[in-house]
Amino acid sequence: MAKKLTAPENTAVIYARYSSSNQREESIEAQVRACQDYAQRSGLKIIDIYADSAKTGTNAEREQFQRMIDDSSKGKFRYVIIHKLDRFSRDRYDSVTYKRKLKINGVILRSVLENLDGSPESQTIQAER
Repeated sequence: MAKKLTAPENTAVIYARYSSSNQREESIEAQVRACQDYAQRSGLKIIDIYADSAKTGTNAEREQFQRMIDDSSKGKFRYVIIHKLDRFSRDRYDSVTYKRKLKINGVILRSVLENLDGSPESQTIQAER
């Protein structure tokens, strides 16, 4: 039921986020560097970076996050790379909802630090977060 995509097979975007005053802008820079390294090792071409600064992951109403989800529906890219699942969302319902939207849009979510290969084991890990 995935949409037909127009983006080249190896196109990817990065989503990074930090949530509080306990974290700094360098947190996003470190996430982006790790995601860029992951993309290079995986043969993926980064075409855009979406980053939300000082935004909680317990709420999906983040400007760059919503722009990324919207762009996924336009067939602009095939992969979203995140550093860790909690950067995507800290709310279970939002996490499932937006992962499903990406899937419907034909976009695959990849994490630098966690295996999201679709196996029963990785789905269990994802559901627990």
